[in-house]
Amino acid sequence: MKPVLEMKQIHKSFEIGTVNENHVLKGLDLTIYEGDFITIIGGNGAGKSTLMNSIAGSFAVDEGEILLEGKNITKLPTVKRAKDIGRVFQDPRMGTASRLTIEENLAVALKRGKKRGLTSGVKDDQRKIFKESLKRLGLGLEDRMKMEIGLLSGGQRQAVTLLMASLVTPKLLLLDEHTAALDPKTSQMVLDLTEKIVQEENLTAMMITHNMEQAIQYGNRLIMLSEGNIVVDISGEEKEQLTIPELLELFHKNSGTMLNDDALILS
Repeated sequence: MKPVLEMKQIHKSFEIGTVNENHVLKGLDLTIYEGDFITIIGGNGAGKSTLMNSIAGSFAVDEGEILLEGKNITKLPTVKRAKDIGRVFQDPRMGTASRLTIEENLAVALKRGKKRGLTSGVKDDQRKIFKESLKRLGLGLEDRMKMEIGLLSGGQRQAVTLLMASLVTPKLLLLDEHTAALDPKTSQMVLDLTEKIVQEENLTAMMITHNMEQAIQYGNRLIMLSEGNIVVDISGEEKEQLTIPELLELFHKNSGTMLNDDALILS
């Protein structure tokens, strides 16, 4: 299998030298392979968001190396990584421009990683691409492309954001608790769309979730974090047959700690 992302001995601390110093990632090692759809779970403060921000380049890591398809991107800023790494955030308002129309937002996404000229507007050939892409969502948005995206519901907007993040096929797609702000029914719709897009486009993806049931149900590989390190990494048939009690037992066995009932959403 071809490695897409390699993280080697990653350390990240915040507020160094103060009484609030927090060593979040503690020598973390992770290799993500082409076609992996990884769900990431862990208690509060386990390092999930810090891991994802480290990959996206939202801040520099203190130690270690990050390689994307063999290229060292450890010191590259977010803007330089954006052409290869797509991201969908928890807040549906992030990743889109509220006052632009649906098609204008998609046009911006289409230019990700490319030099942008002074021309404006959406071309007819682009509009055809957007229409077909929006049809796949099954939300009827292909007939509302000139509507401002800020007028959409949270679920509709998150679905479009997901489409934008994958419109130019990324080497890695980061899903940062992208259904956490949605109601259960809408969350399920976005999760189903996520699985559909990841499978149809054969994307390599990582998805943070607080829901253990979702972590088991989606993807081919499950990673569990504790105190800045990976304590569970399970995939394939073993993951498919996993139950929540077995996952909790694995976590306890490998980390030496028990999760409180409120540390994770069990179902």
